[in-house]
Amino acid sequence: MELYIGSDHRGQELRDYIYDELQKEGYQIFKTTIPTTPDDDYPDFAFDVCTSVTKNKANLGILICGNGIGISIAANKVKHIRCARVVSEEDAHHAKNHNGANVVAFGGLSKAEALKIVKKFIETPMPTEERHIRRIEKILKYEEGTYNGL
Repeated sequence: MELYIGSDHRGQELRDYIYDELQKEGYQIFKTTIPTTPDDDYPDFAFDVCTSVTKNKANLGILICGNGIGISIAANKVKHIRCARVVSEEDAHHAKNHNGANVVAFGGLSKAEALKIVKKFIETPMPTEERHIRRIEKILKYEEGTYNGL
């Protein structure tokens, strides 16, 4: 598993903190190389991180902007990305274990809270219950244009 992290200028300090902490713990984590500037655009960071996440099904992404909403919307435009905006450890758990999220997005959190959320996301297993898998498969089929359930 590889981790990818990116943020716009509003999340740069939090991004760097999480990156450093996860690196200390031995995680294989990569930071986006797109420079942050006061005029940067969050979709660029979402597309960069999510493109890397899609290279391997085991990869995960972490995105940070002012509040996590815009960057999560952009992330979900990348094929095979299921990004959830999260604000708690419980959100992170459900996003991954129930919804198969491979990317989380947030913003406006303390360093301590953000790190706890990210660790919960990383440590939570992907779905194994049939009902969750069935729902994720419907999303994947719709994304591929093969869902006929409507």
